[in-house]
Amino acid sequence: MIDRETFSMTYDNFDKEVVVEIIDIFIAEYADRMAAIKKAIDERNFDGLNKCSHSLKGVVANFYDDTTHHLARQLEMKGKEEVIDGAEEIFLDLKAAAGSLLEELKDLRVQYV
Repeated sequence: MIDRETFSMTYDNFDKEVVVEIIDIFIAEYADRMAAIKKAIDERNFDGLNKCSHSLKGVVANFYDDTTHHLARQLEMKGKEEVIDGAEEIFLDLKAAAGSLLEELKDLRVQYV
């Protein structure tokens, strides 16, 4: 869930087109990012899990969604520590949280168009 107060304080001074572009990039890359994380888990590719989760974590930080950020960080650490136990469960939680973020961003985008 987006911390809308912090989001507004951060982006109110930006051109609306920039905010829309940031949101659009997340929307466009969402499916590929989630698929890459799932593939890394399935293949026990710890380096890929670390890098893909780290990248998602960085993107999500733009939207002040602590839940999604925290779950991406947990998967990043699983990759870094080369531990697969629990990764699938965390991924399912991440997928749900990131999916909610995606829908929230689609709604939020309308305010900036």
